[in-house]
Amino acid sequence: MEKRKLGKSDLEFAPIAFGGNVFGWTADEATSHKLLDAFVDAGYSFIDTADVYSRWKPGNKGGESETVIGSWLKKNPAKRDKVQIATKCGMDMPNVGQGLSRAHIERSIDESLKRLQTDRIDLYQAHRDDKETPLEETLTTYDRLVKAGKVRYVGASNYEAPRLAEAAKIAREKGLPRFESLQPHYNLMERGLFEGALEDECLKEGIGVIPYYSLASGFLSGKYRAESDVGSAARGAGVKKYLNDKGFAVLNALDAAAKKYNANDTQVALAWLLQRKAITAPIVSATSLEQLKDLIAAPAIKLDADSVAAIDKASAPA
Repeated sequence: MEKRKLGKSDLEFAPIAFGGNVFGWTADEATSHKLLDAFVDAGYSFIDTADVYSRWKPGNKGGESETVIGSWLKKNPAKRDKVQIATKCGMDMPNVGQGLSRAHIERSIDESLKRLQTDRIDLYQAHRDDKETPLEETLTTYDRLVKAGKVRYVGASNYEAPRLAEAAKIAREKGLPRFESLQPHYNLMERGLFEGALEDECLKEGIGVIPYYSLASGFLSGKYRAESDVGSAARGAGVKKYLNDKGFAVLNALDAAAKKYNANDTQVALAWLLQRKAITAPIVSATSLEQLKDLIAAPAIKLDADSVAAIDKASAPA
């Protein structure tokens, strides 16, 4: 199976990342463990989470996803060296606060390590930019964590191009760890959020890109064609906004390619992402083994120029 490196790091993995946002939310612990086993047994290894997952569920406080992954690692200690664990800090956590100050990062890393039941995090990401904290302070703190062996590499999420460029400049000039990855919101329905200056900066600096919402909250699976299809879906509000002329045009283009490749819309949407030069691995989530089987089949699909052109045209940013 093809493997890709994340930025200039030595983190190498098959080009699909498992999004742990569902753990402790729409997937309970037992289901989550089965999904993780199946993901790794299929030859995949990159698992992404965050300290704040899944705080949004009533009764949760954050940390639930990391806790689920930690209990899985405890049950499967031999698998720790077979996976890359990525988590994030910076969002508001109860009794902890938020931001990317030295104090907050140092407290957050220890809490994450404890929940994950591991001695190191392979990729530690700034969940969102903190413009109140100097970038040098954040990168210097990451440097301390790398030297302490708690973190292998660092990445960014939800950064704008100028700040990403500034961070790269500071890292070079001060000899500090650079952001090896960017985690942006990017999919066929939201191309304008990444394409342009942000994508150009990632290509220029050789920053790996691991986009989230790769399937537009499930819309690109093709199973939502009308409001009645959404029902009580956990991501219903995120899907309804795509039920418009552009959304239907994108689905029609995906349908045509899916028929050509004996695949489904989910797989084609991910295959399109994987053929973008800047993309290292899209982040995907699943709550059943059937869903996961669909997702991990996507890298085998290589879209021809005509299919790519049709999908590009239907999904072009306004």
